[in-house]
Amino acid sequence: MFRSDERLDRPDQLAHKIATVATDQIDPDGDVVDMVVNRVIDNAAVAAASLIRRPVTSARSQALAHGPSTGGAGSTVFGPAASARTSPEWAAWANGVAVRELDFHDTFLAAEYSHPGDNIPAIVAVAQHLGAARALTGRDIVRGITTGYEIQVDLVKAISLHEHKIDHVAHLGPSAAAGIGTLLGLDVETIFQAVGQALHTTTATRQSRKGEISSWKAHAPALAGKAAVEAVDRAMRGESSPTPIYEGEDGVIAWLLGGPDARYEVSLPAPGEPKLGILDTYTKEHSAEYQAQALIDLARKLHREHPEVLAPGAVRSIVIATSHHTHTVIGSGANDPQKYDPTASRETLDHSIPYIFAVALQDGSWHHVDSYTPERAARTDTVALWRSVTTREDPEWTRRYHSIDPAEKAFGGRVEITLTDGSTIVDELAVADAHPLGARPFSRADYVTKFRTLAADILDDDEIDRFLDVAERLPHLRSDELDGLSITARAGLLEALPTPKGLF
Repeated sequence: MFRSDERLDRPDQLAHKIATVATDQIDPDGDVVDMVVNRVIDNAAVAAASLIRRPVTSARSQALAHGPSTGGAGSTVFGPAASARTSPEWAAWANGVAVRELDFHDTFLAAEYSHPGDNIPAIVAVAQHLGAARALTGRDIVRGITTGYEIQVDLVKAISLHEHKIDHVAHLGPSAAAGIGTLLGLDVETIFQAVGQALHTTTATRQSRKGEISSWKAHAPALAGKAAVEAVDRAMRGESSPTPIYEGEDGVIAWLLGGPDARYEVSLPAPGEPKLGILDTYTKEHSAEYQAQALIDLARKLHREHPEVLAPGAVRSIVIATSHHTHTVIGSGANDPQKYDPTASRETLDHSIPYIFAVALQDGSWHHVDSYTPERAARTDTVALWRSVTTREDPEWTRRYHSIDPAEKAFGGRVEITLTDGSTIVDELAVADAHPLGARPFSRADYVTKFRTLAADILDDDEIDRFLDVAERLPHLRSDELDGLSITARAGLLEALPTPKGLF
């Protein structure tokens, strides 16, 4: 912490260091470019699956109510035809909610947790808006996304927000602003001011992921993306931010994080070093909190190998030994009775490992819609099994969760099932099957299959093929092709939905 009468030179401020990284316009290598393409496809897949859900419909109607933008071509919104344009901050909002609604895209977990794919809607929206005016190409989008991922991963590795009850999107505002800065080739000073403003406007408590979790869970990162676009706009006009935003006497560290004496070391790439953060991230095969991914896979395995657990009343108890984070965020250690409530919201259930494990064990599968229906949650045999499941923290799983060694890092747990006859079944799984070190690591073919599967009932076949062609050519897209990074729903599908009414 630096008092107001202690001058901290700008080059020594974290926001300035972030801005400096964002101005380093090195071309990403092949592996990074390929992963950016994968995540653009991944985002579109989960957005397609969510287009008819009410929160997404609400966000989309808000965005389109603001009409086309001035000062540029405007940006597309997932769902309507590409000719339906809005301003980039509202496109970032609508598309951000669509991407986040099902909790089904990529993740990175370290000192904090995050969904780095949340950077993409804001960066693409700005690229579409200013593509022709600034002769932006797909390569510029790749550079911007690479920066967004790098900054978010580096912040997540170094600074825990949830420890201080701050929502994880406080790392997203600065990373998205930095990514937009790279996309546009802005100077250090402008990006510095945008990063500071974005951070200042995106800090909020993590009640959005606690207790009775609501649809705001999807809106929170979308608001951070929207705030980042607006922060860049203001900074480009010459407006400044609170400084120093992280280190100041009344700044984020002193009052929202570790306090006046706290120190954080954020490791950022040096000038000329590649931005490889995206390669540390991983996507989801299942629509649920990431710490549930390995445990869903383990439940499916136990379903196949131990049919005796499926008989009514066969199970006395299930105890999952896992990391502190999993135990206290999505396990019984959260002390949220809603995690055992058959009438709880979908958003609450996808943050309840007792529910998720019970259903996956019974069904031997997981589905982004069917596994969460009120009818599925209310099944009598499911409720009985569900309420027999508890979690406990195991120091070794906590250590592995926080390990910086990728070969050792683990997000799963050890399960002990005690049957009513007194016998036990014990098994464990460290990482999800789709994890880079898992049994079936996701490749481009898996991302494409995920998109085709989730979009099958929402988009026409020709639209699915068209989007995949554009996305896979992302590094080579011309300015006039950037609009193709959107998806158009089947004719009449969105028009048949009730449109929520509000102010706009």
